[in-house]
Amino acid sequence: MLSVREVTAATSSDRQGMRLLISGRDAAALNHLKALSQGIAHLQVSTRLVSNGHTDPLYGLEQQPDFLLLRVSHLWREELAALLQHPLKERPPLLVCGSLDEHEGMRMAMQAGARDFLPEPVSAEDLQSALERMQLEQHSEYGSKGKLVSVMNAKGGSGASMLACNLAHQLSVQGGRTLLLDLDLQFGSLAHSLDVLPTHSHTDVLQQIDTLDSVALRGFCSHFSPSLHVLGGRTDELCLSQEIRLEQLDSLLKLARSTYDWVVVDLPRHIDHLTGITLEQSDRVYIVLQQSLSHLQDANRLVRILRDDLGVQGNRLHVVLNRFDKASPFKPKDISEALRCAELQKLPNDYAVVSESQNTGVPLELHAPRASITLSLRELSQSLIGIEATEAGLLKRTFSRLFGG
Repeated sequence: MLSVREVTAATSSDRQGMRLLISGRDAAALNHLKALSQGIAHLQVSTRLVSNGHTDPLYGLEQQPDFLLLRVSHLWREELAALLQHPLKERPPLLVCGSLDEHEGMRMAMQAGARDFLPEPVSAEDLQSALERMQLEQHSEYGSKGKLVSVMNAKGGSGASMLACNLAHQLSVQGGRTLLLDLDLQFGSLAHSLDVLPTHSHTDVLQQIDTLDSVALRGFCSHFSPSLHVLGGRTDELCLSQEIRLEQLDSLLKLARSTYDWVVVDLPRHIDHLTGITLEQSDRVYIVLQQSLSHLQDANRLVRILRDDLGVQGNRLHVVLNRFDKASPFKPKDISEALRCAELQKLPNDYAVVSESQNTGVPLELHAPRASITLSLRELSQSLIGIEATEAGLLKRTFSRLFGG
């Protein structure tokens, strides 16, 4: 039989605010966490001491809390497994603290929807920051549709990965939360370009995409910064495109767009069911080429396929001329006319700076903020964001400051 004791921290029955439930098997720990949570405005705090019986912290509740802080015990496997038995939409946003196995425990907590793990002893600052972030997420507009940007080489080695990596970083600084998605299933290198070590791969995510929400997706990504996350492959695994179903990638793209303000996809240079659906859904497609006849021929063929076979509208197609050389006989105007693309952006030839940036894993904006290539990339990202998105970003930052996010 379940023995439960609930104590509400609200001082009056009519107090308004979101509800936090702190659940666990240690009464002293629950009281300590409750005391740490008291300083947060508009938050009703209750504790639940489970002394025997069920391990489910949500068992028998008449009203689900807005947030759940679970202080796991030696039965952490059973407690997290019990949460996983609840349908995804019925699990409240979760914080976890207590003694937890570094690998299996973290994985289970992430699958259960944990926003964060707070190591003990939990500080008031860490707990309040985590709860305030969760409040801010609840206030924000869930289901908003982020922009999907695809980057693709017209010819191998044109610089698409460099552009995708640095464009994603620029967007994360200026435009909001950004996911950099590497869809080169076999030879993706974006994680190395940002010097992050992937603990999970896009294959892991795709295989269980139907059970994931936004919190879990963020947990599976590598974090270059709080606003720039990376999802790609691991060097020790081989993934073939035929192993990935179209429905899986479609679900991943939809979830990514509902989670992030911007999703930048580095696409491999071939057309298959995966690149096809990504290109069809893209708000902007950048085709990267350099000034040579072979690049122009391949770009012409690729643009024709995108327009005629995949139905990508011309106003979504943009050509990026990388390593631009004024002395080249292939002038930007000629390339633009040949490809029937009015929008053509030029990136200067700054090979040494780009090489150093990629070798050190530091984006150009941080590595060489005054370099000509960086200035061009900054201008490109600003044109992509546009005035309306920039204003929205300012509003978000103001909202974040007001709510302490």
